[in-house]
Amino acid sequence: MLTNSKTVSVVVSLAIVLSGCTTTLIHDELKRTVATERHCTGSEWADNSSVAVLPVPVVAFFVPHFDLNKVSSEPYLSRCGDSTRVVNRDVSVNRGACIPAGLTRIVTLGIWQWCPSHVSWTADILPEGPKPTGALRDASSGGRSL
Repeated sequence: MLTNSKTVSVVVSLAIVLSGCTTTLIHDELKRTVATERHCTGSEWADNSSVAVLPVPVVAFFVPHFDLNKVSSEPYLSRCGDSTRVVNRDVSVNRGACIPAGLTRIVTLGIWQWCPSHVSWTADILPEGPKPTGALRDASSGGRSL
């Protein structure tokens, strides 16, 4: 019975810790109800490593870190198509794998931390707008229709 309660407490604590590791970069609250051409979705691993601002061993544990590879939504949503046609966007970054990879920060005495992040995105793509169907105009004729 004692082993079972320890297992449950470990699972609950892991769930609490890992639930705070996901960051939403972009999320459209307004859902458009227009017909979409297709749905775009995907996910991949990205490097979200950081290095200390002051790279002095041990001191680096206490100074701020900056990201070497900034994870943003634009490169992932651009795979779906033109930004003017992408709606209902949602891009999130899960940094749960950074917790065990935090050993790299200990090994490097606080200077560098490797952080493999899982980026997932989803969006709807609007169909292309109708092309204007006007008469062809010749520029040399002063704008008169041909």
